[in-house]
Amino acid sequence: MSISTSTHLNFQGTARQALEFYHSIFGGDLHCASYADFGMPQDAPDANKVVFGELTSKDGFRLMAYDIPGRHSTSSAGTAGMTRRENGTTITDRTFFQSLQGQTLEEVVELWSGLAQGAEVIEPLAASPWSPGFGMLTDRFGVTWVMDVQSPAMTA
Repeated sequence: MSISTSTHLNFQGTARQALEFYHSIFGGDLHCASYADFGMPQDAPDANKVVFGELTSKDGFRLMAYDIPGRHSTSSAGTAGMTRRENGTTITDRTFFQSLQGQTLEEVVELWSGLAQGAEVIEPLAASPWSPGFGMLTDRFGVTWVMDVQSPAMTA
């Protein structure tokens, strides 16, 4: 048996923009289908919104997304939850973080730089007791990313 998992992000009208942004950072193949592509009348309010979006990179990164029908906000203001660091502790009411781990600091710094465009940095990318590089940010689409470099102890 073979099992795989992928994050499926739910947006309020910004799925296409988010996937295009992630594609600019991670590269790979991007596929988006609208509600109209699956039969919704062209004049319906959600017709041009994303019903199925998928980004797959050559190194195995995979992300899926869609626009929640009936939601028409185009900002991340409606994103549930908030995350902050306080006294070395992460305080949050979000139900998940998107974790991204690279093998080298250079690799993580490059991805961090892309995702940090318009983001709220929660914890700057820096060396930590468990990793040569760890950081946390909430991107411009409301997704909180925990990024780190894989520790040599974790690869042994």
